[in-house]
Amino acid sequence: MSAFAALAIFLVAFFFIATEKANKVKVVLIAAGLMAVLGLIPGAEVFFSEHEGIDWNVIFLLLGMMIIVGIIKQTGVFDYLAIWAAKKSKGRPYRLMVMLMAITAIASPFLDNVTTIMLVAPVTIVVCNRLRIAAQPYLIAEVLASNIGGAATLIGDPPNIIIGSRAGLTFNDFLVHMAPVVVVIFAVFVLFTRVLFRNSFQYNAEHVAEVMALQERRAITDPRLLVRCLVVLGAVVVGFGLHAVVHIEPSIVALVGAGVMLLVSRANVSDVLSEVEWPTLVFFAGLFVMVAGLVHTGVIASIGTWALETLADDYFVAATALLFGSSALGAFFDNIPYVATTAPIVEGVVAAAPDPQIGQALWWAFALGADFGGNGTAVAASANVVAIGIAARNGHKISFWQFTRYGIVVTILSTVLAWVYVWMRYFT
Repeated sequence: MSAFAALAIFLVAFFFIATEKANKVKVVLIAAGLMAVLGLIPGAEVFFSEHEGIDWNVIFLLLGMMIIVGIIKQTGVFDYLAIWAAKKSKGRPYRLMVMLMAITAIASPFLDNVTTIMLVAPVTIVVCNRLRIAAQPYLIAEVLASNIGGAATLIGDPPNIIIGSRAGLTFNDFLVHMAPVVVVIFAVFVLFTRVLFRNSFQYNAEHVAEVMALQERRAITDPRLLVRCLVVLGAVVVGFGLHAVVHIEPSIVALVGAGVMLLVSRANVSDVLSEVEWPTLVFFAGLFVMVAGLVHTGVIASIGTWALETLADDYFVAATALLFGSSALGAFFDNIPYVATTAPIVEGVVAAAPDPQIGQALWWAFALGADFGGNGTAVAASANVVAIGIAARNGHKISFWQFTRYGIVVTILSTVLAWVYVWMRYFT
């Protein structure tokens, strides 16, 4: 009975979020409260359990990076990069989109997709404002590119870290098995965006001429502060990259970086904190509690166990089910808690596999499905929620369905291509 109650609350909340009939922060707080009142989450443990509660690593990673981005923004570097990108692309919409997507996809495997979006989104908004074009298509394309690119490495997407830890997979394992298909899928996606966003490309020669006449170096308002900020940001990026070596959580690295950035910049703390996307952080907390109800009552585990037990005798079918099932479920339940819950189930199936290569295939199918499922809806991955929050704050609102209608198409495309890759590499 508790599982039905948790699922009902989640589905009703998801309906209101999807239809935008109510503010999404209010919706998740009410839903989270109902989960707690009805005893569908593990009481106070929701604040302390990594697998059945709020993922504070995500919350504090976002908080730290929001503070860092807020301070960097004061240097004018985002204006500089925006003018540079607009001039390099000569204001051509598709060329500009490809440039921004490429930057995002290349950075995401090493910075993680949330951090990349927090750095690239402000630049995108500025350049679109300069060219007086709608920023929403460019932001959506960047998020989709980020989720695709982040799948390439162990540290590029949080689900990969969970899978790597559970399966004993290294950074190099992900590079060898995930990076090749990610490169192919991203290349196809770049070509596909020409059609997918064809109605969004606007070119105004007069506005482009205005931007081409600008001197990007004049946009830097405080060169000394910029140098100090870039040094700190570089140290933070190195800290992210060394996560597997030093075992310090990215959230801690981001918070330390934010503190050092505040210190060296001598910025007004109140002004910097006003730049933090507080509604986004609260939304994440509420969403984690909602999903915790599904986890604690066994909804997600039951779905995963049923699917794998039904199909486990045929390992190709099992890999197919993992790939498409993870892509579908990850699109609705947030891929981080979904992976944390389903990974033990996959581990059991892998242990029973007759061949280590078949077991590896199951892990990669699981990872690809979960990563690409993050593009499925506006709430499927952290980067999606962050980008939508930044867009709303800057007057470029992205609705749930505006994002999701593109995300679903790209998820299906990516998942099908990933399925072909798994079949050809491991089962032929």
